[in-house]
Amino acid sequence: MQEQRRISGWAVGLPLLRVALVATASALTWLAINGIDPGVVFPPPPVIAVIAMLPVNLVCLMIVTRLLRREGRTLRELFAYEPRRIASDLCWGLLWVVVMYLPFAGAIILVVWLQHGDRVFAAMETVFFDPASIPALDPAVWSVVAIVGVLTFAPLNAPVEELVYRGYAQGALARRVPTFVAIVVPAAIFALQHVWYAPSPGAVVAFVCAFFVWGVGSGLIYRFQRRLMPLVFAHGLVNLVFSLPALAIPVLVASIGA
Repeated sequence: MQEQRRISGWAVGLPLLRVALVATASALTWLAINGIDPGVVFPPPPVIAVIAMLPVNLVCLMIVTRLLRREGRTLRELFAYEPRRIASDLCWGLLWVVVMYLPFAGAIILVVWLQHGDRVFAAMETVFFDPASIPALDPAVWSVVAIVGVLTFAPLNAPVEELVYRGYAQGALARRVPTFVAIVVPAAIFALQHVWYAPSPGAVVAFVCAFFVWGVGSGLIYRFQRRLMPLVFAHGLVNLVFSLPALAIPVLVASIGA
């Protein structure tokens, strides 16, 4: 009974711990950036934030692995990884990106419209890009940041987040509470985490709402498909698209400096 309570506690505790780790990593990153370029606003820009997620993802992966080992399960089992299904999982992942992107984008547009009215599309130009959040770094430093971000963020962040929020948290909650609660609670914590991914303070509410929608959609897919791999591919593709533009920053900085 005590072991069951511990497992149930981790179902919510693990996602909340991840949010705390993300918040801590973002705050420390912002303080480090301000040591180089004072005046950079909080939260740190996404291109820098993805670097801060590397230790967070490694810690979360270690914790999930230990929790599963304690329960007599494995990461492969939770992923439902099957080499013969890679192609079909990838196709499902592409489909889920399309399916979830529409309500995700709709949530962002709705929130910005509620905030700015008829200026919704003009406002997006400043809400989702704040020049004050971009630190003045040497192009060589930007190059290292961009390359490390692209190489580590999508391949690691997507599987770890799906493990934490859907595979472990939702899976454990579904055995003890109604399905609706098991889906909504991890989705809400997933959305809270993205406060520290927002590209500007003005984008926080839109990000929270949009990622809550994404989290609910992912939870429903996991509930009915019973497999994490399609969601990992979908999530990884989005993370890759999110991080790839960072490779252009060193070129832009160098051209401006010239």
